[in-house]
Amino acid sequence: MTMKVKILYFASLREAVGQSGEELELPAGVETVGALRAHLAGRGEGWQALAAGRNVRAALNQRMAGADVPIGAGDEVAFFPPVTGG
Repeated sequence: MTMKVKILYFASLREAVGQSGEELELPAGVETVGALRAHLAGRGEGWQALAAGRNVRAALNQRMAGADVPIGAGDEVAFFPPVTGG
């Protein structure tokens, strides 16, 4: 069974990875927000902005989500740096 998700990148993450979003068929074993983030970080240089230890927030279907939240087919996952107000 294939599982496609929509991924969005915002602000400095969008600049680092060179795109604002994509549709991705999840590889086997990528079943949580944290696993998806690790998978994307493994793509190489600019993608290291998503690496563990970096200050990145995630939302699943427009709700804040932790690393252990499961991802389902058709979900939308957004990654963004923390936002400061002023």
